[in-house]
Amino acid sequence: MISREEVEHVARLARLHFAEEELVRLQSELGRIISYVEQLAELDLSGVEGTSHAVALKNVMRPDEPAPGLNQAEATVNGPVVERGQFVVPRIG
Repeated sequence: MISREEVEHVARLARLHFAEEELVRLQSELGRIISYVEQLAELDLSGVEGTSHAVALKNVMRPDEPAPGLNQAEATVNGPVVERGQFVVPRIG
């Protein structure tokens, strides 16, 4: 079981403030979590390959292939104010 002082120490490290009843509840919950981790530590995992993710990841991105882009007229057609093929914007400063 984790001590009250340890719970308060962890809370201070995380810069968290808890009411009295929350500290009592956290002491119990953290104690159960630590007990569970201790159970996991007893397992024989020799021969089990380590993983970085719970499920296998695969790249779902499409291949990067060049495609034709917009010409200047197509790119500026929806601009509110276009002058000589460029967007006109308010002056800064």
